[in-house]
Amino acid sequence: MRRKEFSINEEREIEQFLSGMSFGFLGTVGEDGCPRVTPLNYVYDQGVFYFHGSRVGEKMKHLKANPRVSFSVADEFAVIPSYFTDPHLACPATTYFKSVTASGRAMIVQDLAEKAGVFTLLMKKLQPEGGYDPIDIANPAYAARLRNVAVVKIIPDRMSAKFKFGQNLTDDNREQVLCGLEKRGSERDPETARLIREKCPGAISKE
Repeated sequence: MRRKEFSINEEREIEQFLSGMSFGFLGTVGEDGCPRVTPLNYVYDQGVFYFHGSRVGEKMKHLKANPRVSFSVADEFAVIPSYFTDPHLACPATTYFKSVTASGRAMIVQDLAEKAGVFTLLMKKLQPEGGYDPIDIANPAYAARLRNVAVVKIIPDRMSAKFKFGQNLTDDNREQVLCGLEKRGSERDPETARLIREKCPGAISKE
């Protein structure tokens, strides 16, 4: 669905998801028409994606040749084996996940204060315990580095999201999946079961 079709609750969930993740995949196309997908760290702030990197290299050549890009973020919560719902067929095997894909135009950030703000957000995400001097353009050590690093922002003009947690299942099959998760007890299974219940309010685990 397009961004304008998201409900308020969906917008909030997308915002929380993108703000909580730190790793995504940038899709670009170069002058020769060959696509490239680059995995990288990012921050998402007020509807804008930011990432950083070297000022030279294939990724930057692509962006200069064609600023139209896509950006995807995904988080796999649980593999759902087929035998949770069918003892014979492999077809029901699937995964439950959240994913968001955006497309828009990439723009090079020139303003040092904006760059400093991006790196401040990134450090809060990747190193929340601190242990570094605040990123301030008035600090000569930071100002020099901020001038020499590329920061790119993507303002999406389209965004699609898919949060798959068994919404297409029958009530009986959904209960079978919940029972399978509860019995298996892997690290993210309780979280996955909670999301199934949130997405499908009628789902009640069998004790």
